Amino acid sequence: MSYRILVINPGSTSTKTAVYEDEELIWESKISHNVDEIIPFPTVYSQKDFRMNLIISELENAGISLTSLDAITARGGMLKPLESGTYSVNQEMADYLKEARRGEHASNLGAVIAFDLGNELGIPAFIVDPVSVDEMETIARISGMADIERTCIFHALNHKAIGRQVALDKNSEYEKLNLIVAHLGGGISVACHKKGRVIDVNNALDGDGPMSTERSGTVPLGPLYRMCFSGKYTLEEIKRKNYGKGGIVSYLGTNDARVIVKMIASGDEDAKLIFDAMIYQIAKEIGACATVFKGDVDYIVLTGGLAYREYLVKELTERVEFIAPVLVYPGENEMLALVKGALRVLKGEENAKVFSVD
Repeated sequence: MSYRILVINPGSTSTKTAVYEDEELIWESKISHNVDEIIPFPTVYSQKDFRMNLIISELENAGISLTSLDAITARGGMLKPLESGTYSVNQEMADYLKEARRGEHASNLGAVIAFDLGNELGIPAFIVDPVSVDEMETIARISGMADIERTCIFHALNHKAIGRQVALDKNSEYEKLNLIVAHLGGGISVACHKKGRVIDVNNALDGDGPMSTERSGTVPLGPLYRMCFSGKYTLEEIKRKNYGKGGIVSYLGTNDARVIVKMIASGDEDAKLIFDAMIYQIAKEIGACATVFKGDVDYIVLTGGLAYREYLVKELTERVEFIAPVLVYPGENEMLALVKGALRVLKGEENAKVFSVD
């Protein structure tokens, strides 16, 4: 028996959807969202109906009936720390993400949209390897402030999928390789994959690691806490300076790397400086990961949407290739990875995990 599966993958700047017959792609769509479209929504959850209606409209325009679907699988959101795997979306999970108990993130929308559509259609909804997958070692959790622990929030789905693909391409096994994987997109996560486990990674959401096109990454604490208590900003405004209005968009007014590369090509020195600064920070994070492995790194892997930008790949490779060979997997394998996770459950190869707050 074959299964027709709808895939939903919300990102900070896009909503990707696809329909598969088992592992065969039969339709896909990427709806881009510019800053002006997203900013009016006060929370991520408030975007739910906006994005869901766009998905339904795209399916209708493609002539794909919702009633033809057997299951829905979606990118997981900021849940409590979980082991990797495929989870059934239940009311408890939907409520947790609606309330953003662990923070705002576009991926929170995947499960709640899948849950609503699945309930309407009477079909199962799943998530696979959410951003809250946590395999960090204890030493990596120490922050430098006893009241604050480093937490694991990263692009787990693509990291895991790319790690397995690298192993396949190199005739090896994911569990035998030491990889530094850099997911380069609207958010950036650089992780140490030690023989199948992500033992350390920057928090790609909460102000840790390199800046990205729209996230601040790590910033000096002194000026930040003085800004927080200056009386000029609300908590929400400070959050937006970290996430959504931080990083390159705070300097150049755009989060579109294609636009930025064109600015650089036209001779815009300010654009070049800021884009080069992001590349510089990514390289520093990769170098830090190399110390976790004591230099024993098999490959450095660049993935995500920014890995399509030849300028970035060239400049970054020149900075880090002394550590290990650099492999480039532009874009991501998240859609197929989501399908494979759902199929393993639908075909009885594994049982879906059940989310519980307790």
